[in-house]
Amino acid sequence: MTPTDSVLLVDDDRFLADSTAHWLAELGYAVEVATTFADAQTRFDNHPFDVVLTDLRLGDAEGDGLDLIRQLRRRQPDAGSLLITGYATPETVVEAARAGASDVLCKPWRDEELLEAIRRVIRQRSVVAENERLRQQLDSRFGRERILSQAPRMQKVFRMIDRVADARASVLITGENGTGKSLVARAIHQRSQRRDGPFIEVACGALPDTLLESELFGHVAGAFTGAVSDRLGKFDLAQGGTLFLDEIGTASPALQVKLLRVLQELRFEPLGGIHTRTVDTRVLLATNEDLATAVASGRFRQDLYYRINVVEIALPPLRERPADIVPLIDHFLAEIATTGGRHTEGFDDQALTVLQRYSWPGNIRQLENVVERAVLLGSGPRLTVEDLPTELVRETLEGVSAGQGLTPQNAAVGGATQESGHPDHRLRGALAEPERQIILHALREHHWNRSLTAERLGINRTTLYKKMKRLGLNDPQFRYNPASR
Repeated sequence: MTPTDSVLLVDDDRFLADSTAHWLAELGYAVEVATTFADAQTRFDNHPFDVVLTDLRLGDAEGDGLDLIRQLRRRQPDAGSLLITGYATPETVVEAARAGASDVLCKPWRDEELLEAIRRVIRQRSVVAENERLRQQLDSRFGRERILSQAPRMQKVFRMIDRVADARASVLITGENGTGKSLVARAIHQRSQRRDGPFIEVACGALPDTLLESELFGHVAGAFTGAVSDRLGKFDLAQGGTLFLDEIGTASPALQVKLLRVLQELRFEPLGGIHTRTVDTRVLLATNEDLATAVASGRFRQDLYYRINVVEIALPPLRERPADIVPLIDHFLAEIATTGGRHTEGFDDQALTVLQRYSWPGNIRQLENVVERAVLLGSGPRLTVEDLPTELVRETLEGVSAGQGLTPQNAAVGGATQESGHPDHRLRGALAEPERQIILHALREHHWNRSLTAERLGINRTTLYKKMKRLGLNDPQFRYNPASR
């Protein structure tokens, strides 16, 4: 019990109501008493209660205890309620449950019995409140709002998520690894009427075919060596919710046949079983493969492809969404600060330039890992090029040297160092400082061994010497004074 636990006691027997209220107040509850239907309505209209205890018969023409509980459910849906009666019948208990009562208590009661009933109602309210809090966290973590993007193609994805959330049609989510297919599937589930049901994810490519069939459809005892008892599959466990099948392109021909049937009929037999099971499960699927090509080559059934590809949500890779990189970085930094307690001032301009020019083959998942690594290993309040993986820095430098992978947004990052005049001169000025930082990082990493540095950067030593001279890195102070820039 906490000081905020408040109780409204409604009974037309004033003596009983006052004595019970006095006893509850001694236990620390904040208690109010009402002796009529109208008085009770006025009180819970003006004050929120944790628990309302009401007698069934109030001797009031305006309504009885069941009517009062129905009113309470409309006006204070979070409050718990106890119906007290000396005339309990099975029909009364059923009607009380339908009206919204948390419990029914019979007169005469024992003090311990009443106290335990009140505590039980309060615990139930706490569970409901906690479930709502967790649901809000799920919405925050997996809802559509967490998919950060300003790209026009992603805005189209957002609209499709809203449109298909409650549809029964199959949805195929396509895109490269790390583009957020699982996040989109969870967002669809969270925005659907099945959100209170389970969301179960199966990575089809992670299991051998025989184990995958058992994982999806379950098995009966003796179906295979080691199957000592019956086991429910993911289709059963996702009953009333959503089943997300990732990497569906890896399914074997035999499994594809069984999947086609369950998607069409929602019926299947467990592995080794003879009894047909029926489920109410929404199925979402994802792949990083081109299934149309797999159909043409005979690796994927054409009828299954048409069955699952009713609605396709295609996620663009991160390299086609360069404007999203900085907002995603900011989001990951804020998330790390919240969950890990590690705060930084973010990346400096040179590091951001490198991050924006990188091709991100691992997409958003790779970006998140790089940001987390930089925060964990960074030594200063500001994250720099030295806090980024060497491979990432090297590839970016190679792109700069070849004049590839540049966009107007990238070229503008180093605006403070841009020169006036011809556009080529401005671009060269913007590139100079990031290139200088990349080479300086590699030199320090290899203790100024120029041969190893050139090899690591993928350029020859002569090119490295020329770049060091042009960028002012041949000054001995950089070698013997690591703090110098």
